[in-house]
Parts: sequence; C-alpha cells; structure tokens
Amino acid sequence: MAPLLLQLAVLGAALAATALLLISVVAFVTATKMPVVHQHEEEKFFINAKGQKETLPSIWDPPTKQLSVVVPSYNEEKRLPVMMDEALGYLEKRQKRDPSFTYEVLVVDDGSKDQTSKVAFKYCQKYGSDKVRVLTLVKNRGKGGAVRMGVFSSRGEKILMADADGATKFPDVEKLEKGLNDLQPWPDRMAIACGSRAHLEKESVAQRSYFRTLLMYGFHFLVWFLCVKGIRDTQCGFKLLTREAASRTFSSLHIERWAFDVELLYIAQFFKIPIAEVAVNWTEIEGSKLVPFWSWLQMGRDLLFIRLRYLTGAWRLEHTAKTN
Repeated sequence: MAPLLLQLAVLGAALAATALLLISVVAFVTATKMPVVHQHEEEKFFINAKGQKETLPSIWDPPTKQLSVVVPSYNEEKRLPVMMDEALGYLEKRQKRDPSFTYEVLVVDDGSKDQTSKVAFKYCQKYGSDKVRVLTLVKNRGKGGAVRMGVFSSRGEKILMADADGATKFPDVEKLEKGLNDLQPWPDRMAIACGSRAHLEKESVAQRSYFRTLLMYGFHFLVWFLCVKGIRDTQCGFKLLTREAASRTFSSLHIERWAFDVELLYIAQFFKIPIAEVAVNWTEIEGSKLVPFWSWLQMGRDLLFIRLRYLTGAWRLEHTAKTN
C-alpha cells in the first residue's frame, strides 16, 4: 500500500509541475513586453460644455490643477448621480473655503450601453468643462483600462481614483491626503495612499456567505503570496497618487480588468514608491458588476499571470510606455 501511495504522490507532483510549466509557457508566449496604450482618434478629444471638441491634455504635461478625480464608469447611469452630487458638493465647498484650491473630475465612460455619458455630461454643463469632463471610450477596456485613460488625460498634481458607485465617502479624500503627506519626503515626488476597508473585514465576514468569505480569503492569500506584501486591501477603488507616481505606474500597467490594482501596487513596490494604507468609510452599494465566482476566478488567473510574466521576464518594468 505504501509504495502505491508514494507512486501516486510522485505522479501528482509531476503532473502539478508539468501544469505549472505549461501555464508559465502560455503566460510567457501570450505576453507583450511593454503595454501599448492605444487611443482611438475619438478618444483624443472631449466635448466641452458648449458642445465643441477640445483636445485632451496629457499626463506628461505640467499640472494645472491641484486635484484630478478619475471616475471609471460602465453602465452607471443610475448610480453615478449620487456619487457626482456628493463629490462635486464637497469639492465646491472646499473651493469656497480655499479659493486657491483647484480641481477637475474626469468621468471615463468605458463603452457603456446605457446613458452614462449623457448623465455625466449634464454635470459638465452645470459646472463647466474646466471642472467636469467626460471621456467616452470607443469600446469597453475594463476598469483598469478606463482608469488609465483618465489618468493619462488628467491635469492634477495629485490624482484620485474614485468608483462611480460612491461606496467610499468622498470627504475621506482628506484622510488620503494626510496619509500621502505623512510619507514625505517623497522619492522623485512619488507616493501613493490607498483607501482601505480592512478594518471592516470582521463585519463583512459576518454578512457574507461562507462561500464568498472563502473566496475573499483565498484571493487575499494569492495577492500576498504572488504579488503584493504589506497591503491588506488592494482592491478598494479609492486611491490617491502623486502625478509622478501615477505616470510611472500606469505607464507600466498591463492588466486592464479587475486585478489591475494588484499589478499597480506590484509595480509601485518594485520602484520602491512609498505606499500608505488608510482606513476609509465604506458602504456596499447595490448594482456591483462583479459576478462573485467568475470574477474571483478571473482575478486569480490574472494574479498568477502577473507573477509568472514578471518572473519569466515576459514583462519587464521600464520607465515609459509606448503610445500610438
């Protein structure tokens, strides 16, 4: 009996090693060396409040605003107004208190099939296109791709990623700003502050099914084991980056869908960009685009591919990305 068990164990180990080798080969062969950020001709412009076309700025231009808020949106016509009302209400009040404070909000419509762009454009008409701009992508790129397009068209010294569902209370941006400032001095003016829901984990476990809790812990383990150490919540959509940190990390980003946050932080840690994790107020909002099992499965695959592609040299971190 013992020899048979030993043979089965050896066979199992051999099969696992073969599977890992095959996955590594697939990851290497299907990888592109550096991300090519393609912009369709229509994506190089935005429509201003008067209905005229204007050329979008570039992340490589000098900043002209203190804060850029990038809001990736896919079929968000119903949830977007609540988030925009809260965000713009806060930003306007802050500007009245401090007239030197300047901002912009960039809503990136990620190829929506509903009226997301029209809903967002009403805010452009209300507040003016110097404060609110709508970037409508020709086709769906995924959340990471949408955020990157917004970041590359931003004008802020600091760039905030904020989800369209408004799950994080917008005034918590001040907590991120403090977290960012506490990291000074910033190497090469680069730093990142990540909103975190880790302090809410016990409460969320109590409300979730055992299956979803298992998926959550499994994902956290894979993130820690394969990619990012020291950050308990990589997936919160509320992140603040200095302009230099944003250009460095997003220029090297390959993943365009849900797991993009993990690669973003992996890149940041590679470049030794200081990262603060800051607790924020967060509420689960109905209408999530995540399908629990399949989304976690896709993210798990992406995590494995991130690790293998960097490990095998299929992806290499460089300072600039190609655009065309």
